[in-house]
Amino acid sequence: MAKKGLLIVNTGNGKGKTTAALGLALRMLGHGKRVSIIQFIKGSWKCGELEAAKKFSGLLDFHVLGRGFTFDSNDNSADTEAARAAWLFAERTISEGLHDLVILDELTYLVKLNMVDEELILKTLVNKPPKMHVLVTGRYATEKLMDVADLVTEMKEVKHPLKTGIKAQRGIEF
Repeated sequence: MAKKGLLIVNTGNGKGKTTAALGLALRMLGHGKRVSIIQFIKGSWKCGELEAAKKFSGLLDFHVLGRGFTFDSNDNSADTEAARAAWLFAERTISEGLHDLVILDELTYLVKLNMVDEELILKTLVNKPPKMHVLVTGRYATEKLMDVADLVTEMKEVKHPLKTGIKAQRGIEF
């Protein structure tokens, strides 16, 4: 069987898309592989994964490039500008080919919210370096993205503690 760098998509309305991506990153790091994580929407609030990333200096590059959750924003133009700059950074990271895995966390929102043209994103993903794995996370993955992907996993919400009034908890949600 042939080996190639995979384009992976974690989508759906259930919790766990980023968490699964971080698990894959940890697996790659365990094999001495270089990983870049680029977060497009999440802001720079203190997350456990940011603290853990410091322990993998030299193998893990972690970039939080969004302005925070866009549904809370009062400045869509600044959000779009940040998203476009983040996409240019991601595009450069992929084209440089220095990483074995690039995680594009919450990338799907850039298309859903019309911040970055989907065709530009798809062109970069389809033309990534042949041995590089790229994992895209986020709700609302388009049919076009899922069609070009090698692996698509849909997370489905069955039950969530927020619906019963339990707040997000350190170590579980962030």
